[in-house]
Amino acid sequence: MRLSLYQPEIPQNVGTLIRLGACVGVPIDIIEPTDFVWSDKHLKRAGMDYADLANVERFESWDVYKNLRANQRIVLLDTKAEQSYWDFTFQPDDILMIGRESCGVPEDVYQSIPNRVRIPMLPDRRSLNMAIAGAMVLAESLRQLNHDHSSPLR
Repeated sequence: MRLSLYQPEIPQNVGTLIRLGACVGVPIDIIEPTDFVWSDKHLKRAGMDYADLANVERFESWDVYKNLRANQRIVLLDTKAEQSYWDFTFQPDDILMIGRESCGVPEDVYQSIPNRVRIPMLPDRRSLNMAIAGAMVLAESLRQLNHDHSSPLR
């Protein structure tokens, strides 16, 4: 299982997800470009001292990323998806991809990823914070996959 952030815009969200990844043992992939300098103080503050404990990889573009991760299933979290994440069956090698905070992923990226899930919300609500959305869906995927009692997350 991996979390992938597509061209994130807000360093605090990235820092929060890096901290989450460090705490639950899930690698974080960053698909660039980002809308902030990687050494941004907000990124460091949100990630606190967990950055050194996290497994973070950065990729220069979507094209590079999709080629390097071609053998893994990507599951896109998107408000336009039809299937609820509650009804999706996650697999151990899935990549959970989160789009940009302001606009998700471009249409060509959206169309290239057949596995898409959404978080059900009340009517007239636009979206959740991407770090919260990522945490919710990651928690459900880990819940589905960690049924054995030998898991270090038990």
